[in-house]
Amino acid sequence: MGPSGSGKTTLLKILGGRLHENVKGTVTYNDIPYNPALKRRVGFVTQDDVLFPQLTVEETLVFAAFLRLPSKMSRRQKYERVEVIIKELGLERCRHTRIGGGLVKGVSGGERKRASIGHEILVDPSLLLLDEPTSGLDSTSANRLLQVLQELAKMGKTIITTIHQPSSRIFHMFEKILLIAEGYPVYYGKARDSTEYFSSLGFIPEIAMNPAEFLLDLATGQVNDISVPDDLYPPQLTTEREKIVIRYLQHKYKVLLESKENHQGSKAPEHLQMAVTVKKDWTISWWEQFRVLSKRTYRERCRDYFDKLRLVQSIGVALLLGLLWWKSSTATEAQLRDQIGLMFYICIFWTSSSIFGAVYVFPFEKMYLVKERKADMYRLSVYYICSTLCDMVAHVLYPTFFMCIVYFMAGFKRTVQCFFLTLAATVLIAITSQGAGELFGAAVMSIRRAGMVASLILMLFLLTGGYYVQHIPKFMRWLKYLSFMYYGFRLLLKVQYSGDDLYDCESKGGCRTLQTSPSFDTVSLNGGLKEVWVLLAMALVYRFLAYICLRRKINSCNL
Repeated sequence: MGPSGSGKTTLLKILGGRLHENVKGTVTYNDIPYNPALKRRVGFVTQDDVLFPQLTVEETLVFAAFLRLPSKMSRRQKYERVEVIIKELGLERCRHTRIGGGLVKGVSGGERKRASIGHEILVDPSLLLLDEPTSGLDSTSANRLLQVLQELAKMGKTIITTIHQPSSRIFHMFEKILLIAEGYPVYYGKARDSTEYFSSLGFIPEIAMNPAEFLLDLATGQVNDISVPDDLYPPQLTTEREKIVIRYLQHKYKVLLESKENHQGSKAPEHLQMAVTVKKDWTISWWEQFRVLSKRTYRERCRDYFDKLRLVQSIGVALLLGLLWWKSSTATEAQLRDQIGLMFYICIFWTSSSIFGAVYVFPFEKMYLVKERKADMYRLSVYYICSTLCDMVAHVLYPTFFMCIVYFMAGFKRTVQCFFLTLAATVLIAITSQGAGELFGAAVMSIRRAGMVASLILMLFLLTGGYYVQHIPKFMRWLKYLSFMYYGFRLLLKVQYSGDDLYDCESKGGCRTLQTSPSFDTVSLNGGLKEVWVLLAMALVYRFLAYICLRRKINSCNL
């Protein structure tokens, strides 16, 4: 316990193995040094409830059980474990309610916090750490939550929680208190003995006070309604009193309590030593992780995949383009140019839609991913593949709806082969753009900056796509080879047109082949479909780089 900024959360993160940078000293658990194998014996509940908002309470716990509980447990045993946790935490009433958060309506704050606790105690940890579990809760909800934690402690678990300013009722639930002031302890011992200890030092409240309020006043040096030892500071001194009080209490702790507590803490219970010597290994196989995580990812994002607004957008734009280019043809140079413009707009539309549909995924899910990775719930490669494959549902479904409408309204070639080749090219552009969006999002891991980076690169690719500027100066020509829009646009032209097709037959010179049109100066319509392989290679390279960036960013994050 201590005032804001005293170091409570930092200490808790260090104890839980969540913070390693700029940390000196050693952390041992019953004389066993911290190691990755201990993660599964330590539960950590963050101050902010990091739970997927679209999942129900029961779904949250079930998916966590299938990811965290060992494979030797049967499906029935894992479901039974979830049922026990729901009953222990009093979550029966809201088990089928979404977690919610932000703009998503869901369970109450107390129920969300209990679901967070349930997420951690599923694996039956020996040690449970909680950071400010009562923050944002009313007194009744906070009291009920602490009663739940007290029951868990009676079942043999060690529970450590940071707390800011508890009520007197909550304060008396604690067995031991560590009071911190400016990063250093000023008291550690039984909660009921704390006021007696400070009274023995000469700090006595002059009015009736909540014990927790009394301790916090001392930890901040605020002794306005507290009598202090006569020799603490000279009477004429009016400044620096707060610092003098804090330094005095820190000194008394070192003299009176520190050596005593070090001696008592050196005796480690034998059964707990056995509990933490666990071999580090994944609880389930890669394939089982993939199966569970892909189902959870789809369940969490399916509302976005089948969003009505997204469907209306795709169909609405398709109808608008179909009406604007109604029964277009390639009879003249001007008409050909119009139809090529439609091709380029299709390329722009699905490139931008796919990039911005993917660029925010990892920044939005960053806190969930960091939390679950810190708990070793699954491999990062499993998460990335599940995320990519599930998101492909939208990147395949909506372009298909779109092309089925606009293709026939705009008067493109009415052959089965040409239709499916155009559809496949559009889907390939969308999938490649998705990979690029994932790379941009993973590289910056910031919602604001990810959108800005995606906009800048999209504009660059747009200008070098081969429609606005065909003959790019030599010193800038290398840019177009980095643009997947350049290859996607060329691919759409090649699958739709043949260089031997005739057009402009009513002109004075008679019919000409499409290849002679100025629109195809830099495109060989009969030059094969090498762009397919280039786009596939780009899609793979983008995703590989996105995975590398994601791994580096997540490993460097603390939660």
